[in-house]
Amino acid sequence: MFLVVGGNSEIGSATAQLIRSRGGEVVCTTRRLPTAPNEVLLDLGGPVQDFAIPEGVKSACIFVAVARLAACEADPAGSARINVEQSAALTEMLAARGVYTLFLSTNQVFNGDTPHVPWDAPVSPISEYGRQKAAAERTLRALMREGAPVGILRLAKVVSPGMSLVENWKRELAAGRPIRAFHDMTMAPTPVKVVAEAIARMMEDRLPAIAQLTGPSDVTYADVGRSIAESLGVDPGLVQPVSALDNGMPHGSTPRYTTLDSSLLLARYGLTAPAALDVIREL
Repeated sequence: MFLVVGGNSEIGSATAQLIRSRGGEVVCTTRRLPTAPNEVLLDLGGPVQDFAIPEGVKSACIFVAVARLAACEADPAGSARINVEQSAALTEMLAARGVYTLFLSTNQVFNGDTPHVPWDAPVSPISEYGRQKAAAERTLRALMREGAPVGILRLAKVVSPGMSLVENWKRELAAGRPIRAFHDMTMAPTPVKVVAEAIARMMEDRLPAIAQLTGPSDVTYADVGRSIAESLGVDPGLVQPVSALDNGMPHGSTPRYTTLDSSLLLARYGLTAPAALDVIREL
């Protein structure tokens, strides 16, 4: 049985659906009152020690996080309680019961100065969110060195069909209206179906490793806007490049590179993300 901590999240729900499609049994946590037999209550805002681990759970993945850079910057103590203290405490509790636990981390543990960062490079976060994930990683890596059944998967931009930014830009451009797109913010998007596959495979294998998964190259948000304009057959000049920093985006939101070395998952499972603009076109 698999435990999805945060079954209402975008990636968590995609992973649960994938596992179930293969005949696997999944229990999802929710911080609201459970409404289905395969849901259990868990609020990381409260003491995790009160959580009763469902019988039969062999592997778990923690999807719950305060992931917005601005939210972490605005409330470092409150966000760190979820991203560091509670996530680490839950991992320790699950691992002590022999439950393999996969922790989702981020490219933000690096400063973004170099592309395709290897998994064992020293962390160098510059955002509050990145510092919190790096702090959680330190605790989990210590558990891993002691032989605990723990894994870490670092991700960057994960995209899904119906992505609101793309849909909004399509609508505006198709109507001949200009859009504003950041020329100094990059992404190496990974489709959610690829991410869900990686998570499911690591949980199935109980893989005690630090893995990474991003697209192979970065593009700017302005590049994405122009690609959408071209696919619609409208004037790419409708895309107006603007600065993310000049428009109030938080510190750490404009790394030059977001790509990570994803060779482990490619070698082990054959998993890779397509080129960035191909991903956007598929959306």
